[in-house]
Amino acid sequence: MSTESDIQGQYRGTRSELFNLAFVTSLLTLVTLGIYRFWAKTRIRKYIWSSVSGDGDAFEYTGTGMEKFLGFLVAIVVLAIYLGVIQMVLFFFGISFVAEPTSQAEVIMMIAAIYINLFALFPLIFYAAYRARRYKMARTRWRGVRFGMEQGAWGFALRACGYTLLTIVSLGLLAPLANFKLEKYMADRSWYGDAKFEQGGKWTKLYAAMLHVFIGIALLIVGIVIAQASVFLGMVLVIVGYGWLIVGSIYYRVHAMRYMAANRTLGDEVTFTATPRTGELIKILFLGSLIIIGITFGIAIVGSLVFGGLFAVGSEALMIVAGVLGAILYIAFLVMISALSLVFIVQPMLSHFVTELTVHNKDGLNTISQRAAETGVDAEGFADALDVGGAF
Repeated sequence: MSTESDIQGQYRGTRSELFNLAFVTSLLTLVTLGIYRFWAKTRIRKYIWSSVSGDGDAFEYTGTGMEKFLGFLVAIVVLAIYLGVIQMVLFFFGISFVAEPTSQAEVIMMIAAIYINLFALFPLIFYAAYRARRYKMARTRWRGVRFGMEQGAWGFALRACGYTLLTIVSLGLLAPLANFKLEKYMADRSWYGDAKFEQGGKWTKLYAAMLHVFIGIALLIVGIVIAQASVFLGMVLVIVGYGWLIVGSIYYRVHAMRYMAANRTLGDEVTFTATPRTGELIKILFLGSLIIIGITFGIAIVGSLVFGGLFAVGSEALMIVAGVLGAILYIAFLVMISALSLVFIVQPMLSHFVTELTVHNKDGLNTISQRAAETGVDAEGFADALDVGGAF
C-alpha cells in the first residue's frame, strides 16, 4: 500500500490517440520505403513517454528522428566493414558460401559459413542492446532531470556471450545467473541526475520463479519419450508442456522483475516496489490477440466479398480498379494490424507495469541534481540495423 511518501506510477495514454498515431506513422513508413520509421518510432516514444507520469510529473523523450537516421547510416557502414572482414578471414581459410552445393564438402562449407557469420553477429547484437538502452536513458527526463548510463557496451557484449554460452551448456539451469548478472551490469551503470542506481540481491533467489519453466521442459521431454510408445499421449504431453513453458516463461519474467525492483536502490534513500501480475498480462495478451484476429478476419471476409463481386462482373475496367484498390487496402491492412498490436497488447501491458510500480521516499528525489548531457551516444544505430528491441 502506497503512503504519502510514495509515488505511484500512472499511465494516461488512450487507445484512440495511439492508434491514430501508429496508423499514420506506419503508413508513412511504408510509403517512404522504411525511411520514415526513425521519425515514426520517435513520435510514438514521445507520446508513450509523455503518457507515463508520477506525482503529477510526466516523462519526456528528447530524441529525434534525424539522429536515429544518421546513427543507422553509420551503423550500416560499420557492419558492412565488419562483415567484409569476416568474409575475408573465411576466404583465407578456404570457407565460403556456396549457392548451389554439388558435393558433401560444399554443403558442409556452406553450413559452416552461415553459422560463423551468424555467431559473429552475436557480440554486436548484445552491444546494440546496451547502446539502445543507453540512448533511451540519455534521452529521457523526469521532473526536468536527465537519466543517464555509463559507457560499457563491449563489456556487456562479452559478458552476455559468456553467460549465454553457460546457459546453453547448462541446458538452461544457469539462466537466472545470466539474467541477474546482465541486468545488474546495466543497472549499476545507470543514473538519474547525479544519483546512481544499484542492483542488490542474489541470483539464486530467481530459481523459485523458474519452477514452472522447469515443469514445462520436463513435460516436453516426457512427452517426446512417451510418443515412442503412444503417439497420442505423447502429443498431449508435448502440447501441455509447450503451453506450460510459455506461461512459465511469462511467470518467470514477471517475478524476476518484482525481485529485481525490490532490491534496487537509487542513491542512498529511494527504493522501489513492482507488483505486476502474470494472470493480468496473460489476459491482456489473450484478449488482445482475440480482438486483433476478430477485426482482421472480419475485414478480410468483407473485402473478399466486395472484391469477389467486382471481379464477378467481368468488366476489365472494374477488374483493374479492383486490383489497384485491393493493393492499396492490403497495405493499409498490414499497417492496421501493426497499430492494433500496439494498442491492444503493447500499451495495456505497459500501462500495467507502470501502474504497478511504486517509488518509495520521494523526498529523497529532491536532493538529486541535474546530470550533464551524455556524449558519444550512437542513437541506436546498431539496434536499428540489427533490429534489436524494435517495439518502440
